[in-house]
Amino acid sequence: MTAAAQLKPVVAAPTRTVSIVASGAYVPPGIRTNADLEKMVDTSDEWIYSRTGIRERHIAEDHEATSDMAAEAARRALADAHLGPDQIDLILVATCTPDMTFPSTACFVQQQLGATHAACLDLSAACAGFLYALDVGRQYVASGQLNTVLVIGAEKMSTVMDWTDRTTCVLFGDGAGAAILQATDASHGVWPAVLGADGSLNKLLAIPGGGSREPFSQQVLDDKRHCLKMAGREVFKHAVTNMAAAAQEALQRSGACIEDVACIIPHQANARIIQAIGQRIGAPIEQFYLNVDRYGNTSAASVIMALDEAARNGRIQRGDLVLLVVFGGGFTWAATLLEW
Repeated sequence: MTAAAQLKPVVAAPTRTVSIVASGAYVPPGIRTNADLEKMVDTSDEWIYSRTGIRERHIAEDHEATSDMAAEAARRALADAHLGPDQIDLILVATCTPDMTFPSTACFVQQQLGATHAACLDLSAACAGFLYALDVGRQYVASGQLNTVLVIGAEKMSTVMDWTDRTTCVLFGDGAGAAILQATDASHGVWPAVLGADGSLNKLLAIPGGGSREPFSQQVLDDKRHCLKMAGREVFKHAVTNMAAAAQEALQRSGACIEDVACIIPHQANARIIQAIGQRIGAPIEQFYLNVDRYGNTSAASVIMALDEAARNGRIQRGDLVLLVVFGGGFTWAATLLEW
């Protein structure tokens, strides 16, 4: 018998049910209203609100970095779970506005929390980043490799805005949200996510300057190529199409129907996008949770901030089926169901 023939077949380890056992969120205290923006660019409260549903957004101070907001959201999640930082096995930070190119923002969060036993990793999928990171963390816990994973979505979008461009600067805000994943005896917990991307459309929503393709230079700064650029109409179209399709696929995979879902929490980018998604998947606007009016688009932080808020104000209850669906630059998109 050859050595190869003597090898035993690999038996997959049983997977564990993984749940979000706690959450937390943080926004900086500074608020920039539509009236404030009227003084900065050619716009108006009526123009912004009628097209986006946004009234105001929170803006971090100059000294406040993405990791500072992320760490505060994490502290609130840890307090909610009655856990110490030494119990965290992995910190995953979803962000497109990291503190710096490296070290990772997750490393700065680890330092601030004192989570000395945690491995650290950033994940970049723009506004879809939190659900991508949530699925990565879920798999670590489901496999039994890790027991406690801290997943954070955090952004300081104000640092990548062109505050003279009224088509983009009115949309975004700063903030952070955090979730703690552990194995539980829940019947379902967090389902595997539907993940998707289309890199051929990368130029429609991007920060083109400042990376290895177009390094920082005086020309990049003069042309504001280090700021976010967006083809709004095209982004709107693809966001609705892909978020609706991802939501429907997530439901199909789980065997659930839209009527089973207690609350739909979408990426908080634009109220009109959310309304259009509802029409496609057969969900009334009342089934959605929206806070875009108060925070604007906080990119990777958006969906976890909304989930945390919905749990704290009683919009979702223990055992509820919740549908999360997101879309971001790349393009990237994702959807998942979870049992709260």
